[in-house]
Amino acid sequence: MDIVHGIRSLPLAEEASVATVGFFDGVHLGHAAVLRTVVRRADERGVRSVAITFDRHPREVLSPGSEPRLLTTVERKAELIAASGVDVLVVLTFDRDFSLIAARDFVRDVLVRGVHAIHAAMGTNFTFGFKAEGTMRTLPTLAAPYGLGVETVALVELGGRVVSSTSIREALASGDLEWPLAALGRRFVLDGEVVTGHGRGRGLGYPTANLRTWPRLLLPGQGIYAGVAEHGARRYRAAIDCGTNPTFGIEPLHVESFLLEFDGELPGEPLSIEFWSRLRDEVRYDSVDELASAIARDVTSTRELIPDAALG
Repeated sequence: MDIVHGIRSLPLAEEASVATVGFFDGVHLGHAAVLRTVVRRADERGVRSVAITFDRHPREVLSPGSEPRLLTTVERKAELIAASGVDVLVVLTFDRDFSLIAARDFVRDVLVRGVHAIHAAMGTNFTFGFKAEGTMRTLPTLAAPYGLGVETVALVELGGRVVSSTSIREALASGDLEWPLAALGRRFVLDGEVVTGHGRGRGLGYPTANLRTWPRLLLPGQGIYAGVAEHGARRYRAAIDCGTNPTFGIEPLHVESFLLEFDGELPGEPLSIEFWSRLRDEVRYDSVDELASAIARDVTSTRELIPDAALG
């Protein structure tokens, strides 16, 4: 998949396309349905498939302070979209100027002139243009003068519950991993870089990798989890603390992981944490010996829960 950045990267090379637009946070099953439709329609027409997304959540610009924490970095989102078979991903900067583009101009300048779309497939709740004046009700009228076909892709439901980025965020924030697993179609993964911590874990016999994440990313709800850490091409069982270290005094919510089969140094290295199961609440212990015993039990639980097949 080719990736182009910024409005100045448009227009793309003169070649017709089937296109979609969305923020695609998490690239959940609803997003996947839209992307599959775009790829299929493009194949039917013998043209390229194009997905257009943004570098930040629109609410970060439209209503600062109300924007949600995100499920994926831009880089992981691109990887997931690429896996759908899309040919080109356009990443636009959603700034104040972009937010002022009228819906009519968005259709003309981005869809038609920008990516040479002959057909567009969007989710039911897609909105676009200044003050979200563009909807899937108005898009066919705006697209008609250009001969641009329009297709609405229905929302995906699981057990009567609509799949959405919002519902996944809410579940994760409460420590629920089951709905994200179902709605994403895979386990939730948190990406970051390992930074040097206080060294307390090493002193307890369980050296942890402290993860520094993109500030816009959502952290799961406070608690102890079992999962898998991925570093390079290797995967390791990981006992994960998403918490505040209450035994040593309250700190900002952060993620640190003990990699069970790892022996080496990680500071400065990229690390991805895949969350499998919530083991327990994070609690304050009266002594470091009690804390060490609790960690030992967490490590045992992690070893039992994560099969060898998950590391292959």
